[in-house]
Amino acid sequence: MVSTKTAEKAILKRNRIKDPWQDKLLYAIVGIFFAVFVILVLYPIIFVISASFSSGAALNAGQVILWPVDPGLHGYEAVFSHKYVLSGYRNTIFYTIVGTAIGVSVTFTAAYPLTRRDFPARRFMMVLCTITMFFGGGLVPFYILMVNLKFINTIWAMLIPGALSVYNMILVRTNIMSNIPNELLEAAQIDGCSDTRYFFEIVLPLSKAVIAVITLYTAVGHWNSYFNAMIFLRDKNLFPLQLILREILVSSRIDLSEIEDADLLAALVGLENLLKYSLIVVSSVPIICVYPFIQKYFIKGVMIGSLKG
Repeated sequence: MVSTKTAEKAILKRNRIKDPWQDKLLYAIVGIFFAVFVILVLYPIIFVISASFSSGAALNAGQVILWPVDPGLHGYEAVFSHKYVLSGYRNTIFYTIVGTAIGVSVTFTAAYPLTRRDFPARRFMMVLCTITMFFGGGLVPFYILMVNLKFINTIWAMLIPGALSVYNMILVRTNIMSNIPNELLEAAQIDGCSDTRYFFEIVLPLSKAVIAVITLYTAVGHWNSYFNAMIFLRDKNLFPLQLILREILVSSRIDLSEIEDADLLAALVGLENLLKYSLIVVSSVPIICVYPFIQKYFIKGVMIGSLKG
């Protein structure tokens, strides 16, 4: 007992020895490098937020560097004065929540059978799905398909196409195969567990990390989606936020060559620049706020899915 305590004291004393100057120099260099990296990453975000709260004249004069100049809400007032902005927010939130639920459900439903060794066509289906990552039919056949499905100018045009991402499916498949041993399935089958019960009570609870990752990927995709809406939607009451913001930005562009008043010209240029930064903040902040809640699962889920092919 005494010798053990003596050994512990010796170890603690040895650990208290000061690091050589080479280690301190290395720590200083690494600290400076990461400090510069963080500043380079954060500065554009701070600048965009500061510019969105500044005045158009200050932006036009290049006076905004770090903090807002002549702070105000002129840009946000111009954005939210558009009558379709609130409906665009509502539609985007709906498309994101419902589309993410559909996407995650379809992805796991498609990925799980491809992990089962007793599924005879799993290799063929895997090759078939992988081919779709490199080859597509094009926009015209896609549009004809949407017309035949009667999805034009409906919410389904935003929810059903792209519900299955082959990349996400491969990530989920690899995660299940590397994280859940096949012996667990055999033990569950011996106990009389059905495939459906095994999937919902064993596979899904053990896949929380990859569920969080796939949810984030799918939600960001739906939040930023505008191309399908631009092609398939006609009713502005169904437009997502991104398409409404695009219309606001396009409508704010005026032929400046036709304006002779210098003061009016400067005001319009400043308003257009101010709108750009305000639109970035309006469209980005909500989805950015979601990330901290699933950050702890994000790296773990991606790394687990990258261990095996």
